[in-house]
Amino acid sequence: MSSQVLAKVIRGSTVESIHRGHLTVIDGEGQTIVQIGDPSTVTFFRSAAKPFQAMPFITSGAADAFGFSDEETALVCASHSGEARHVRVAQLMLERLGLSESHLRCGTHLPFYEKEAERMQRAGEYPNQLHNNCSGKHAAMLAVAKHLDADLESYEDFDHPVQKAILSAIAKFAEIPSEKIALAVDGCAAPNFALSVSAMARSFLNLVSPPESFDESSRLAAGRIVSAMTKFPELIGGTERLDTMLMQAAEGRIISKVGADGVWLCGFLPCDKYPTGLGIALKVEDGDDKRARPVVAVEILRQLGILSKDDLTDLSPMLIKNRRGDNAGCIEAQF
Repeated sequence: MSSQVLAKVIRGSTVESIHRGHLTVIDGEGQTIVQIGDPSTVTFFRSAAKPFQAMPFITSGAADAFGFSDEETALVCASHSGEARHVRVAQLMLERLGLSESHLRCGTHLPFYEKEAERMQRAGEYPNQLHNNCSGKHAAMLAVAKHLDADLESYEDFDHPVQKAILSAIAKFAEIPSEKIALAVDGCAAPNFALSVSAMARSFLNLVSPPESFDESSRLAAGRIVSAMTKFPELIGGTERLDTMLMQAAEGRIISKVGADGVWLCGFLPCDKYPTGLGIALKVEDGDDKRARPVVAVEILRQLGILSKDDLTDLSPMLIKNRRGDNAGCIEAQF
């Protein structure tokens, strides 16, 4: 099977371009609820892996040893916008460890939140690594390294104990042998993981509804991570960010996590309609993050009954504006 059309860009009444990709939804009974494209397609997890990169932070005992809060645990799972609250929480995490921003190895970029980036530029301020959308994740990696008495300067290396523990967690939740997961360097310099779209969906299903076969430590850690994400959705993304908007609209019933290059993962917590929960995985083939991904994510959640047709109407269909702000067309889901 090949990718299929997920969204069309329509200007006036003419289709101007299309976005193809892969979308799958599974439940805990092993049933495929939705399949579009080829869910066996292998791609990188990117930042959608962060809830699992947070797993050793809990299971190693580091989070409890240093007294990290649910708010800080949420930031570990975040691709945050670099807003003041995000930076403050990341700074507090490092202070708990007796470390500083210089110990991070994630690199620097301007805040994703454009208004904050513009404010900093007008004020002549330069971003540091705390503004990096992955700073919470990297602070957690430092916490695990310090708790294990492992080297702090190489915590992002593939063969570091922290990264080995993360790979093991991803293999467990995705139900794939770790040696079958290809590795490469992510945008924040930490390892990232290539696996099938269906395995990604399975990992999020197991996160929101861990099977009895999982050890108690992993099940409890999954519960803590899901609770932190649903309690603090504004930390997972931020102002005008898809993860935050989806989780706020769903009112605690889902966890949502975007990844670069058109990846989106979602876990729907068990409920009456789906007693074993749902795992949802999307890969937009051309890597689009701003047009197809939000349109498709909102539409699939509507079709599953998680969101209503009146939720997030500004995201799906998404209007196309010209330079004057006039409506020129829209981007619509096509499934």
